[in-house]
Amino acid sequence: MPDTKTATGYVLPPAAVPTVAVDGTADRFPVRRILCVGRNYAAHAREMGRDPDREPPFFFLKPADTVVDNGTDVPYPPLTNNFHYEIELVVAIGIGGTDIAEDKALEHVYGYAVGIDLTRRDLQLAARDQGRPWDWGKGFDRSAPCAPLKPVAKAGHPGKGRIWLAVDGAVKQDADLSELIWSVPEIISIASKSMTLAPGDLIFTGTPAGVGPILRGQTVTGGIDGLGEIRIQIV
Repeated sequence: MPDTKTATGYVLPPAAVPTVAVDGTADRFPVRRILCVGRNYAAHAREMGRDPDREPPFFFLKPADTVVDNGTDVPYPPLTNNFHYEIELVVAIGIGGTDIAEDKALEHVYGYAVGIDLTRRDLQLAARDQGRPWDWGKGFDRSAPCAPLKPVAKAGHPGKGRIWLAVDGAVKQDADLSELIWSVPEIISIASKSMTLAPGDLIFTGTPAGVGPILRGQTVTGGIDGLGEIRIQIV
């Protein structure tokens, strides 16, 4: 194999840093890691056949390079016949920390955005039923569309407000952020007890009820009050 060492000392050219747009600017937010909270709305927990009681939250990860911008065409992914949408509030961490106190957690937030956790549901459920990780159902290419981040100075800290998603104009998910089982400060605090949060981390905070399939050619739109809207096309 030929020597591919680059002038900077890497044996291969390093991959580009995944980024998310920042609302109203040409700036980009570098993404370090994507954490996702599972079943954080009671009605969604029920539709997935789970108990919505306030059990400790659980997390799964998506690779940072699964993030794509608002307006992106998303190819229908391979290996699935049951491709689902999940609208979510996204939290962007601007200041890192470990074992963050709940009453200090919001001080670590850079901003918020509207995101969609795209899911190969058949692969996820098969893995779940076999006691295996969800990675193949959740962490595939372009599975984390994210609208531009709104910094806290613009958006504040949304604790309530409509969150919705539509497929070809038909509303499928319609709820309020106040219905989160675990609030943003609680999520940040709990996550930081397990791993060090760092600037660039994104947290997808969970989806409300109404998840369902999407097909090639369909347009998915969604939004959160005060944070704007997102739109993707399945191709």
